[in-house]
Amino acid sequence: QVQLEESGGGLVQAGGSLRLSCTASGRTFSSYAMGWFRQAPGKERQFVATISGNGLNTRHADDVKGRFTIDRENAKNTVYLQMNNLKPEDTAVYYCAAKESARYYVFTERLQYNYWGQGTQVTVSS
Repeated sequence: QVQLEESGGGLVQAGGSLRLSCTASGRTFSSYAMGWFRQAPGKERQFVATISGNGLNTRHADDVKGRFTIDRENAKNTVYLQMNNLKPEDTAVYYCAAKESARYYVFTERLQYNYWGQGTQVTVSS
């Protein structure tokens, strides 16, 4: 069982930056692929970014490419989402997710993930 806790959300003006963090419990963090998803009011939860357990493979959704970057520090059991040039349409609850037994691969589908955090709110004002 893995427990995930997100932090770093908040209110920011358009064009600003935020860095989200997600810390996981357990001793096998490097064997988990990690993902960030977001859900805006009235919309489905959508993929944002993912990173393999070894940190060598990443993938970002088209609408955040060039603005968001996912990375991880396995020694700290933490995955990050650096968000730059934020837009009002980025406003959502951001969720961290973990998929076990995924040291080398990335995953973009919500149903592929085994564990989820409680989410952190990101609000971008225009």
